[in-house]
Amino acid sequence: MAKHHSINYLELPARDLEATKGFFSAVFGWQFQDYGPDYSCVLDAGIDGGFFRAEADFNTQRGCPLLVIYSADLEVTEASVVAKGGEIIKPVFSFPGGRRFHFTDPSGNEFAVWSE
Repeated sequence: MAKHHSINYLELPARDLEATKGFFSAVFGWQFQDYGPDYSCVLDAGIDGGFFRAEADFNTQRGCPLLVIYSADLEVTEASVVAKGGEIIKPVFSFPGGRRFHFTDPSGNEFAVWSE
């Protein structure tokens, strides 16, 4: 059940919706429910949301929010991101509380993955 005034849903652009779904499914095990040819809902990814077909992308250089994904094994996740077609744009670095890297998905969107 949704909590009053909580962030409830997140919608993200995807230039190549099929490639984006395939990437996140292969790397993170996410599943999707399609709603027509231009929208796909993300299932069991930690937050409710979906990808919509658009020519836009997002990154922190333009001041967009950064979506950060947790990994229990940062190096394995990083290798999987690269193997499945993601591009590492910030190699693993330390920050207070852990380590992380940034990557872009097949649609050019920037994400980060962190671990303790």
